[in-house]
Amino acid sequence: MGFIDGLLGNASTLSTAAVQEELAHILLEGEKVEAAFKLVRDLIVFTDKRLILVDKQGITGKKTEFQSIPYKSISRFSVETAGRFDLDSELKIWISGAELPAVSKQFKKDESIYDIQKVLAAVCM
Repeated sequence: MGFIDGLLGNASTLSTAAVQEELAHILLEGEKVEAAFKLVRDLIVFTDKRLILVDKQGITGKKTEFQSIPYKSISRFSVETAGRFDLDSELKIWISGAELPAVSKQFKKDESIYDIQKVLAAVCM
């Protein structure tokens, strides 16, 4: 997927080596990026230890929030696919003890939601 897909809210797969380098300042020593997806400016990163959600804020994207969720804290997740009239897909992640989802991300109609679901299933099951 290209630049236009990213602007439209479609997630695209990123090079794990590039993300490893970009997030080197927050990764633990020996922690490896296993999969990464870009959604507009935000990142969904799966490492061998945790899920990292990168939320770039503001016009320039200089202000950045890094949300780290250890896999053992994820109690469940759901994926809602796009339909005929509702064109958005949605990913929700609950953490232990929470009634409401801790993470809710919307995607435009694309197939990458299935790839993200597969990675989540692999690390949480």
